[in-house]
Amino acid sequence: MSPPIALTIAGTDPTGGAGIQADLKTFAALGVYGASAMTALVAQNTQGVRAIHDVPPDFIRAQIDSVFDDLTVDAVKIGMLSKPDVIRTVAAALDARGARPVVLDPVMVAASGDPLLDEDAVADIRDVLIPRASLITPNLAEAAKLLDCEVAETSEAMREQAEALLKFGSDAVLLKGGHGSGADAADVLVTRKGGEPRWFVAERIDTRNTHGTGCTLSSAIAAGLARGLPLADAVALAKDYLTGALAAADTIVVGKGRGPVHHFHALWQKTQA
Repeated sequence: MSPPIALTIAGTDPTGGAGIQADLKTFAALGVYGASAMTALVAQNTQGVRAIHDVPPDFIRAQIDSVFDDLTVDAVKIGMLSKPDVIRTVAAALDARGARPVVLDPVMVAASGDPLLDEDAVADIRDVLIPRASLITPNLAEAAKLLDCEVAETSEAMREQAEALLKFGSDAVLLKGGHGSGADAADVLVTRKGGEPRWFVAERIDTRNTHGTGCTLSSAIAAGLARGLPLADAVALAKDYLTGALAAADTIVVGKGRGPVHHFHALWQKTQA
C-alpha cells in the first residue's frame, strides 16, 4: 500500500495544538501520511507565544529537498513563514520541484494575538508566495491585512474581498469567517475558473478551545487534495472535520489558556466505546 502523502512546511507548537504538530495530526486523522519541514521553532503554549527561533533558509531548503528526493508528495500545505528570505527559499524549492497542489495558510498572528510574521514579510507573502498557491486560506483579519482594508463584516464584503485576493495570483481563495460573529461560521470559496462563489456554512461552536483552527482547516484541505478530491470536495471535508474537532474540543482539557481542537475526536470515540 502506498498512502497519499502531504508535506507541511510550517512552524512548530510544542504543546501540539497548532503548527506542524496540528498539521501532522490532521493528516493522520484523515488517512494521509504526513511529512514536514520546519521553518521556525516557536516557544508557545495555549496562553501565548514566548519566543521564535527561525530556522536558517538553507536548512529549510535541505529539509524540503530531502522529502522530495525520497517521497512522492501529493499535496503541500504551507503555514508560518516569518521572514522574507524564508518565503523566497520556500518559493524557490517549490518551483524546483513543480509542487502542486499547494495550500497556503498566510499565518500572521497566533490565536493569542501574538505576531508570527515580520511586517516586512507581508509583501513577500502577497507577491512571491500567493501566485504559486493553488489555494490560499486567509481569515478575515489576514485578508484585510493583505488587501490593506477594513475587516469584512458582511457576507457581501467577504465575497468582494475573496475576489480581490484572487488578483494576487492564486488559483483559488477560501476566505474564512470563523473569526466573525453570528450563529453560523461561513467560509466563501472563489476560483480563477469563475462561476458563483461557493459557501461552506456550519453552526458556530461555542467553545474557547480554538487553538490551531486555521492550521487544522488548511491541512485538512491539503489532506483531501492529496487523496485526489476535487477542491470543493476537499474544502467540504475539511469544514466537516474542523467542525467536529471544535464540537469535541471541550471533552479534553489541555493547557490553561485557549486549548486545542480535538484532532482525533472520531478515532478516540471509537477506541473509548
